[in-house]
Amino acid sequence: MGKAVKTAWVWAFSVCLLFSACQQEQRKMVGSKSESLSIQANLVFFYYPDMEEAERFYGDILGLERVLDYGFAKIYRISLSTFIGLVDETKGMHDPSEPKTVTLSFVTQEIDQWYQYLKSHGVEIRNPLKDASRHPTRGFVAYDPAGYFLEFERFLEHSQNTLLLEQLTEAQTLYPRSEQKSTRPDSLGIMANIIWLYYRDIPEAQAFYEENFGSKLLVDQGFAKVYSSSPSGFIGLVDEAQGLHRFTQKKAVNVSFLTDQIDEWYTHLGGKGVKIKDSLEALESFPVKAFVAYDPAGYFIEFDRFLKDPKNQRILQLLQ
Repeated sequence: MGKAVKTAWVWAFSVCLLFSACQQEQRKMVGSKSESLSIQANLVFFYYPDMEEAERFYGDILGLERVLDYGFAKIYRISLSTFIGLVDETKGMHDPSEPKTVTLSFVTQEIDQWYQYLKSHGVEIRNPLKDASRHPTRGFVAYDPAGYFLEFERFLEHSQNTLLLEQLTEAQTLYPRSEQKSTRPDSLGIMANIIWLYYRDIPEAQAFYEENFGSKLLVDQGFAKVYSSSPSGFIGLVDEAQGLHRFTQKKAVNVSFLTDQIDEWYTHLGGKGVKIKDSLEALESFPVKAFVAYDPAGYFIEFDRFLKDPKNQRILQLLQ
């Protein structure tokens, strides 16, 4: 073998090893406590009295791609590994009267442009655009059609945000698809999402996600903590006394984790003593295998595996 050929072969072999290592690292990103288990993506379910209005908002105004349609529930892709599920409130797990104790954050570089765009389309703004006083972010809060809080924010260059920004550099920013019928400008991207949840006891919530999920603390704002979950999906734990919401016993939201290792997650969490609400089962009406547990504040923590079926074709393609 010639020297040049040997050098090229060694280089190619090294690249293969590096690529393989990166794939393994991504699979283990839920952390050391459960590093053999994977979370492919995050999915948050919100509940609506008017599904057509919700679809127009998320599809036409926010310009998200609908990737699954079960009729009473429709799933849209937000960022690389985050999704939102719109559910008919008369057919979902939650009562219409339950408080919406959750904030969905859209992390973006184009924060000022998003603000102007949403205002120009009549989206109601709760908190106007500004630089935060307690942490290095810039953002605003809007309402969706059912009154859920949507926070658009940009994490600024600062030592507090270093770990999060490093992970965001590895996530592909999503822009509207060329075939998507939407008023959203092509220049408005979404890098990631944070699902902000509200607690009376932050140390208890931290211990739950660290010990059961092996989640890694990326941002510590004092009253709020951001943990890793999937490549572009994060869980935010907020002190209810200082956040946008106060603690409520019931909440109209399901926090879902998509995984191809659902049996292993069920065994793992059961072995940890996590309280299970609905046992693991393959649903009869829909090609999904799922179970639901509780977190310390009573949030419904749902695990889903989408099975091979024509209805699931697009979401399975994106989860590969």
